Amino acid sequence: MDKQDWSASTYGRNARFVADLGVPVLELLQPQAGERILDLGCGDGALTEKLAAMGAHVIGIDGSADMVAACRARGLDARVMDGQNLSFDREFDAVFSNAALHWMPNADAVVAGVAQALKPGGRFVGEMGGHANVAAIVTALRAALHARGHNPDDGFGWFFPTAEAYAALLTAHGFTVRQATLIPRPTHLPTGIKGWLATFAGPFLIGVPAAQHPDVLAEVEWLLSRALRTTAGDWIADYVRLRFSASLDA
Repeated sequence: MDKQDWSASTYGRNARFVADLGVPVLELLQPQAGERILDLGCGDGALTEKLAAMGAHVIGIDGSADMVAACRARGLDARVMDGQNLSFDREFDAVFSNAALHWMPNADAVVAGVAQALKPGGRFVGEMGGHANVAAIVTALRAALHARGHNPDDGFGWFFPTAEAYAALLTAHGFTVRQATLIPRPTHLPTGIKGWLATFAGPFLIGVPAAQHPDVLAEVEWLLSRALRTTAGDWIADYVRLRFSASLDA
């Protein structure tokens, strides 16, 4: 999967904006009371909880045991499961996902599993990182690694597709695509780039000696300060989201 060590407390402190900005995706889903809904990549359950409050019967899954524990602490049904290896069979009226699918590089397996999990006519609605998402941050990470003799291509890479590519993937697995749109969304980072890197950059540092991590991250911050930090000292990340809605052909 993503080889990321998730901490629910760190995520809540540095990245609560991820769930807050996912509320419009819930509105696109239009959940109905009594529906069975799978929250794919539920994280700490902030949006799973909102789905349940709308009267849906929700199961959340996530690859992180710490995130699943935080979700369960909200009184929700949550399970540790790899989104690239789903084990459901025609169980759900809808599958919902926010800010998780780009951590699952085997997108074909993900969409195939979602299609298998849905009832005929079921909905797949979500938002993920799209083409050019956090491009400046990725470039700075790669540059800092390259400068220290590491091959950036040996490490982790997020899955940030174009709208056209993801729509084609959905169509290939029997979905009718209602919407697939790239949305540029400059995003304020409440704890700055340090907090963002502490939360999300771990996979890029796999294979890099721990003693080098502070220097790598310090150089990334320096490089990005010229592009993403405002004159007032705020950090604005270069987010681009891919929002989509599709239904499984009956």
